[in-house]
Amino acid sequence: MKRVTLISVLIVAFFIVSVMPAVAQRGDDTKRLSKNGKAEGTIDGVNVTLEYGRPKVKDRVIWGGLVPFDKVWRTGADEATTFTISKDVNVEGKPLPAGTYSLFTIPGEAEWTIIFNKVAKQWGAFRYDKDQDALRVNVKPVEAEHVEEMTFQIEGNKVVLRWEKLSVSFVISAEK
Repeated sequence: MKRVTLISVLIVAFFIVSVMPAVAQRGDDTKRLSKNGKAEGTIDGVNVTLEYGRPKVKDRVIWGGLVPFDKVWRTGADEATTFTISKDVNVEGKPLPAGTYSLFTIPGEAEWTIIFNKVAKQWGAFRYDKDQDALRVNVKPVEAEHVEEMTFQIEGNKVVLRWEKLSVSFVISAEK
């Protein structure tokens, strides 16, 4: 009897730990240090939405410090950033089906990898699984004017990330 109870408890615990990241939502940010951000727009007839946490620089070394080079980053604070597209697109010329993805990056000094992962709802990058990547593209970061609070913007046919003294963008076009 005790063995059955222990196994039941372990199964329930495993279920809770497995499901919690999937049900995580950005939710109310009044008590968060990093407030929620949202960028919405239309590119080439496709609705594009990003939802993310907005960390601040706060006199910290960001690139190569708080955000290490050459490691997967959740690209924001708290929950992983989500990227939603209403139709199939090309990102930097490579196909990506319509849907919602978590958006991760691997920042580098000269090049970044932008990652669209099929597990949309997850906390940070703690359970990031490369095998769930739908697409990876490489882009070049550029120096930019200081931005204290991380932000995404949709500008023309690009999604642009700005934070600290850096800007990173990727091009989107509708799948033809």
